[in-house]
Formats: sequence, C-alpha cells, structure tokens
Amino acid sequence: MRIIEIDQSSGFCFGVVNAITLAEKELATGEELYCLGDIVHNSQEVARLQKKGLHTISHAQLKEMHHKKVLLRAHGEPPSTYKMATENNIRIIDATCPVVLQLQKKILKYFKNTEEGVSQIVIFGKLGHAEVNGLVGQTGGKALVIEKKSDLVSLDFNKDTYLFSQTTMSVDDFRAMVEEIQRRINPEVRFEYFDTICRQVANRIPNIREFASRHDLILFVAGEKSSNGKVLFGECKKANRNARLISGPDDIDTCWLENVASVGICGATSTPKWLMEEVAKIIAGFGEAL
Repeated sequence: MRIIEIDQSSGFCFGVVNAITLAEKELATGEELYCLGDIVHNSQEVARLQKKGLHTISHAQLKEMHHKKVLLRAHGEPPSTYKMATENNIRIIDATCPVVLQLQKKILKYFKNTEEGVSQIVIFGKLGHAEVNGLVGQTGGKALVIEKKSDLVSLDFNKDTYLFSQTTMSVDDFRAMVEEIQRRINPEVRFEYFDTICRQVANRIPNIREFASRHDLILFVAGEKSSNGKVLFGECKKANRNARLISGPDDIDTCWLENVASVGICGATSTPKWLMEEVAKIIAGFGEAL
C-alpha cells in the first residue's frame, strides 16, 4: 500500500489565518467587502473567498473608491494607503500580521531618529513585494532594497547603515548579507542589523528538509506568487531530488508515481490545508497500479 503523508507543519502561518478569519467574519455579515491585493498568494484560496463575496482590488481602484469596506492583508501597507482610506471615507479592516506591524514600527522609529545624508535604511527583501512596499513606505520611499550581493552597489559604505529584513527571507541568506556588508563597510561608520525574520516561517526549513528526506516523491503545493513557497520548495529539492512543485491536483503527472512507495505532500505558508488534502485524495485515487 502506498504511503501518503501530509506535512502537519505546512500550511497557513498565523498572519494568513488571521487575515482569512477576519475576511470570513466580515463576509458573514452580508456587507460588501474588498481586499487590497490577493488576500494570500494562492489562486485557489482567493477563488474560494471570491465565491463568498470577497472582491480583490488594486491600489489604483482604491484611489477611486469611497464609503466602502476594505481589508488590508497580512503583508501590511505603507502610510499612504491609510491616508488615502481616510480621505475617501473607507473603513479599513486591518489584517496586517503582528510581526510585520512590529517591523514597520521599528523601521519608522529608526528612520525618524537618523540623519538624512549621513545614514541609510536598508531592507533585505524582494523589490516590489507587498510587504517590502509597506516597509519602504515607512521611510517615505527612501529605504534601499537589496536581495542579492550584486544589489549592494546601491549602498554607500561610508554612511551609517541600518539593515532590516523582510519577515519571510532565508535566515542563512540574511547572515551572508550581513557578513558581506561588514566586509565592505567603512569601519569608522556605524552598522547595525536586525534579524526581523519570522521564526514561525524560518523554523519550517529544518522540518521540511527532514520531511522531504523521508519520502520517495514530494509534491510541494504553492502558488506561483508565493516567495515563501519558492524558498521552501528549494529546501525540499535539496533534501529530495524527486520533489515536484505544483499549484494543485491538476498539475499532477501520473508518471511521477511509478515505482513510488511513499508520497509526501507539503506547502508554503500561503497554501491552504484543504488544497493539500485534495492532492492527497487524488493520489490515493490513482491506486497501486502505477
């Protein structure tokens, strides 16, 4: 009998659970509810909530709206979004993740207490990512964003430097970036760095490595927009060369199951448990013939 196991540590993180819980609570009132951007980087979960009445809007659409109710997702938003909402009499349902909110406040505090032209705020993260946009917004757009060592050309190593991290980045990659900046920076200036990576996310890496190593085949379920999914799938691939990235049951290729005695199913912090369960049911339905 083929073994099929779902990783119990995979699935929504606290911030996503909170955002979806808030959305469903508001939708249950029967009032119209809008969400600024996809509530989670998973198209199937977005579609499920759309059927319940959740409307996804862009920042451009928000600018034209008045007297509506809008949910802000876990990624957080810059101060300009709150200002626009106030001006347009929009009621905000704020689902910003507490970890992200704490980071926003920390960056704002340092930005206010640093001298322009003498210091720089640097964020280790993905340029254009929703969370990073909210973090950069705390500095009025002045923070520098770096993702890889080649991005360090944008830094002035003769300025005091304060380095923060997007909450879902790799701890190892952050440490490597810290070491590289320490190597290059003028020893006469101040360099402070803050490991602001969410441990609920980071701690999944050793678990997912161990889980992936236990099975013949790994099916990692994640949406294409999930940056956390890319990181975790990369860890799966390191631990098990026979790891496949899928967005849902329709992506499964039956040839993957040939001579496979055990299948492990796992996912990102943006992957709903119900979707991993659907994948497990499909695998079980293929039987032992393959």
